[in-house]
Amino acid sequence: MSNDTLRSIKYSEAEGLKLDKLSLKLGRSKRQVFLQMIDYFYRTKKDPLDINDDLLKTTLLKQHKEYIGFIKVQEADLLIPAKREMERMTESQKKVINGFNGLLKQNEVIPKLLNQQNQYLHQLEVQYKNIVTQLHEKENLKRLFLDILESYASARDNVSSIGSRKEKEQLLTITRNQIKRL
Repeated sequence: MSNDTLRSIKYSEAEGLKLDKLSLKLGRSKRQVFLQMIDYFYRTKKDPLDINDDLLKTTLLKQHKEYIGFIKVQEADLLIPAKREMERMTESQKKVINGFNGLLKQNEVIPKLLNQQNQYLHQLEVQYKNIVTQLHEKENLKRLFLDILESYASARDNVSSIGSRKEKEQLLTITRNQIKRL
């Protein structure tokens, strides 16, 4: 203890019980709780009769407004742009997924189309081979016909100078039979 003179305060037994309970609750001596109460009211300049504590309310309101302002700034600067970007990215991802779904559907159709195309090309190849064969046959027919025509012409020339009508008819019949065999 210091060299200060101690003073006493008188209070009722009900207040004494309250002080006992308070010191017991806080785990301090009654004297220490009393000194801390004095120090508290001295430093905060609060009036013990002011139960509503307007200074505390004002301080809390001011801090609350600052906190709300900070949140609004963060919301405007960070959260709203981040949300917009996330929505944009989500829409972009949806478009990508839809594109891939379209590709999957096309991948299912492509083998069928390739099969149809192969069948068509096979048919074209068969037709082309038929045309080539027919062209060869046509060329062979032309060549054979020209051979028959030339043999007829040379035989006619030989028959016409010395041959009879019967020989000419026979030559014509032979030539017709050769043409029919083509």
